Amino acid sequence: MLEIPINQDTSPEAVLDLLFRLKVRDVMTHPILTARSSDTMRQIREIMRKNNIRGIPVADESMKLLGMVSMNDIINALDGGWMDDPAALHMTTKVIVLQESMSLSFCVSYFNKWSFGRFPVLDEHSRLTGIVTSSDVISTLLVALNKELERMEQERVEEEGSVSDQENTSQIQEERVIEFRTEPFNFGIAGQASTEIKRILKATGVDPSILRRIGIASYELEINQVVHSNGGIMRYRIQPDTLIIEAQDTGPGIPDVAKAMTEGFSTATERVRSLGFGAGMGLPNTKRVSDDFAIESSTAGTLVTVSFRLGRQP
Repeated sequence: MLEIPINQDTSPEAVLDLLFRLKVRDVMTHPILTARSSDTMRQIREIMRKNNIRGIPVADESMKLLGMVSMNDIINALDGGWMDDPAALHMTTKVIVLQESMSLSFCVSYFNKWSFGRFPVLDEHSRLTGIVTSSDVISTLLVALNKELERMEQERVEEEGSVSDQENTSQIQEERVIEFRTEPFNFGIAGQASTEIKRILKATGVDPSILRRIGIASYELEINQVVHSNGGIMRYRIQPDTLIIEAQDTGPGIPDVAKAMTEGFSTATERVRSLGFGAGMGLPNTKRVSDDFAIESSTAGTLVTVSFRLGRQP
């Protein structure tokens, strides 16, 4: 598997902008070859050989994803003497998937987190519409980045520095409040709040190590709202020496806050787990990187408040 060498803490801003501007639908391969659950492993191996692919999704007539057959599954079938068995008996059924509307940043994090060579892509109706490999991501990014660099070169201006420095200094003299809304399973906008707040704070000279902690906490809280709540607001209070993040959703609330703060504990649904979330580390990670952490929850919603002391570089 080819790891995608992109890190949201160290990669250039132009690359990060592309990661959130481009969507999974922009890089996926479609239409795609699929197999049926009644196809034998031998038949599927022949399809993979003829088309020079190392994995194929198994779907029904309505393009509902049923599983995946990878080269490892074929090898296991050869070793076990199962080549004439139907795919339904030996395919991988617990499949991590991407959604068309997800930003490319999710795609990159999936490849760097999971040891899979490809991910099926579903539309908003959970129908299989494409498949994505790390090569798809890298080739699309290279083309897009080249176009972005050409655009930046054309728009380059000669005046820099003094005016922007004065603006940056004035931004931190009094509290500034910025809000972003989240919607359940709307991955098209998920992650944008975290990227934007890091960009704003970086311009004011906040230490990179603090920016990294802020990025982790903000992203975890934002994704929690997207996959576990009915939606809400990510509110950022930028003060001269402090950042306060208020993540407030509209329910359904956390039944047991103490358990939710335990690493590995999760009430994630099967849908959430299929999207690669639900490891039970979101809130513990947020508390670990924050200077101050507070949480309150009821059926009306959950409010998580975290703060960071902003150390600035000269």
